[in-house]
Amino acid sequence: MLEFISSVKFCAPFYQIALLLGLSTLALIFGNPKIALLINYLFTLYWAYIFDRVYILEAGTKQSPFFPWLYFGFGFAIFLLAIIGFFLKKD
Repeated sequence: MLEFISSVKFCAPFYQIALLLGLSTLALIFGNPKIALLINYLFTLYWAYIFDRVYILEAGTKQSPFFPWLYFGFGFAIFLLAIIGFFLKKD
């Protein structure tokens, strides 16, 4: 397991990481933790599903032809759950 974590290559531009940190910090300072979570979630989705898409899909389609459908289907399901959770209020 640790070998996999150490072998992962992730290279996000510094300005995106700084923007994520700045926007999340501002949202938390102004008392909006749900907005901060949404910002972090959107950046994570962008990095996982758009920014590094070519690399992931090349490696995934070698294993299974259904990988792109599962990959984007899982991302869409997480997106729907996040939206539902964002609008639900607990009293």
